[in-house]
Amino acid sequence: MGKYFGTDGFRGEANVTLTVDHAFKVGRFLGWYYGKNHENGKAKIVIGKDTRRSSYMFEYSLVAGLTASGADAYLLHVTTTPSVSYVARTEDFDCGIMISASHNPFYDNGIKLINAAGEKMKEDVIAEIEKYLDGELGEIPYATRENIGCTVDYTAGRNRYMGYLMSLAIYSFKGIRVGLDASNGSAWTLAKAVFDALGAKTYVINAAPDGTNINANCGSTHIEGLQDLVRREHLDVGFAFDGDADRCLCVDEKGEVITGDHILYIYGCYMKDRDKLVGNKVVTTVMSNFGLYKAFDAVGIEYEKTKVGDKYVYECMSENGYRIGGEQSGHIIFSKYATTGDGIITALKMMEVMLAKKKTLSELAAPLVIYPQVLKNIRVTDKTQAQDDADVKAAVEAVANALVHRMWDIPASIKISMYSDKIEISSPGVLPAGISEDEYLNGQISLLRNPIIGNVFFRLKYIEKFGTGIMRINYAYKDALIKPDYHIFSNSIQIILPVIKSDYKLNETEKKLLNILKINGSMTRNEIEKAAEIDKSKAIRGLNRLIEKKMIQKRDLGRGTKYEIV
Repeated sequence: MGKYFGTDGFRGEANVTLTVDHAFKVGRFLGWYYGKNHENGKAKIVIGKDTRRSSYMFEYSLVAGLTASGADAYLLHVTTTPSVSYVARTEDFDCGIMISASHNPFYDNGIKLINAAGEKMKEDVIAEIEKYLDGELGEIPYATRENIGCTVDYTAGRNRYMGYLMSLAIYSFKGIRVGLDASNGSAWTLAKAVFDALGAKTYVINAAPDGTNINANCGSTHIEGLQDLVRREHLDVGFAFDGDADRCLCVDEKGEVITGDHILYIYGCYMKDRDKLVGNKVVTTVMSNFGLYKAFDAVGIEYEKTKVGDKYVYECMSENGYRIGGEQSGHIIFSKYATTGDGIITALKMMEVMLAKKKTLSELAAPLVIYPQVLKNIRVTDKTQAQDDADVKAAVEAVANALVHRMWDIPASIKISMYSDKIEISSPGVLPAGISEDEYLNGQISLLRNPIIGNVFFRLKYIEKFGTGIMRINYAYKDALIKPDYHIFSNSIQIILPVIKSDYKLNETEKKLLNILKINGSMTRNEIEKAAEIDKSKAIRGLNRLIEKKMIQKRDLGRGTKYEIV
């Protein structure tokens, strides 16, 4: 990710983080950059927008920038992100632009850039745009006279996209009662038009955008309204979209939420039954629920796991030829039909499975048991550094192993206690029969009491194939001054993970002693006193404090007792 553009484009509060000046410059660059590929210097660029009040402002700014650089701007007006992707890849455009901040509140907005293949724009082009925004590329020439670009009303492109969606349905929806939550966003006319044309009896909510109510207590991020609609009107199914309709969550006939994980499971099984599941794999992300992997294992479906973001899901799919992948949030990619997540296609595909299998959505989702899960966004300054942090890796390993090795016949929960300087993880159970404490703590041997969970965690690279995980936990702390501690009790096993800090509040004597031991290795107290030039009592106090902090250890060799770094 760059300075301005993330995995979902340039996004932020309108005229605060993302300004009209930014939009104008993005248009200027794209018009000039793609114009170089044409003899007449004229690029063709298609633009769509969602229903935010600021979307019109950004549309005019982009158009001004594009035409000032000689490009022709084709306006789809209010439409969905996947429609821009479809039009860009099927109608000979140089690129596409979608003005939307997806599921964010109305005061945010964003610029999503799409290449001629309908995919997210390549990083090298994004990097050049950012250089231009920062003034590193110098001036771009203005088009003049007849070379100034034109603005074209292109609702025909949106209509062709709607026709494409209708062509994907292989069954009539006649007689099926369908609820639609348009989130007061891009799908507010499209979704109803498609489902009505296919014969469904539609019940639509949140389809009255006013520029400030997009995603406001509605859509896929606030699905309670659709649940209430389905229950109140006794509907067969409901579909909720987000602001730009690249996501879709479902509600079954009982009013229960069907998440992106359910959708991946339902359609993955449907593809496998028809021998259409390429590589026998579904692409998921690290946010997917553990229950999804367990359900996949039960039906013999394999899976890949990527970082969060449809960008990474699509990259994995395109590199390996996989046909389905997505996120728990409802961002599902059907690569045979689209190059990005498409909420309306997702809804159509769920309808297809229901009609083909002659089952309700609740029946199709029943084998998938969702496990308790808490997802919380935590703001960090460096995402990669946070994910590679030794504390984090060790904590994941420890908790995963606690689940794998715990005894379930003991009426107690795994306990995780977090302090400012440590994390304590206690798992119910005793050592497996026939395994000594030394063997367990050396991490060389163990017994998987929960092999199904263990197999899933191993495939997700949370744990080692064999052992207790202690070797990997210790390795995570190999460069740390304070090491993990392990305690085996009569009915539980406890792991204490110290928080790795750059400053352990050592006094000058402790720092001097620690540095001497780092340089010289194992030393007697007399040797340490001489090297540090301090008296016996001061040396003993400093060494004992370092032992208490688990930075050094004492090897008892009688009169030759030595101290060394842990």
